[in-house]
Amino acid sequence: MIGTLVTLAIIFGELSLMAFGGGNAVLPEMQRRVVEVQHWVTPQEFSALFALAQAAPGPNMMIVPLIGWHVAGFWGLIVTSVAKFLPASLITGVMVTLWERFRDRPWRKIVQAGLVPVTAGLVAASAAVITVASVHSYWLAAIAAIAAIVGIGTRLHPVAVLGGGALAGLLMGFA
Repeated sequence: MIGTLVTLAIIFGELSLMAFGGGNAVLPEMQRRVVEVQHWVTPQEFSALFALAQAAPGPNMMIVPLIGWHVAGFWGLIVTSVAKFLPASLITGVMVTLWERFRDRPWRKIVQAGLVPVTAGLVAASAAVITVASVHSYWLAAIAAIAAIVGIGTRLHPVAVLGGGALAGLLMGFA
């Protein structure tokens, strides 16, 4: 059990330091480490945990404590949460102070503009990982594509899009 908790701390501590552009940016690496390397969950379980985390109120990285709970119970939840959220929070606090200190520098706008496509790419990679883990038929692919189009093309709340996809899946017998 101690070995598992240490492994959880290392993995989620590393992910905390890699979470550039938001927590969802590290989903592909989280999925790789948790599913492919450690075999703690299946791709389908990871996808289900992600969906549950997105539907729940709170931060968008609620998948982290859910994985911790799944792997090692209460202490897994505590270890993954602290390892994932504490380092990033501390670094963010320092960087926001520095970022504000240099707000009038011309290089700041250049850096900011360069980070937008990097962040978009990381989030797109996350979407691809979750889609591949979730789609097992042409019908599910169609539901995912329609949900993506609706999510991108409208101002509909993501939970409403998720609910619509879930309802479509239920009506088609994918429950």
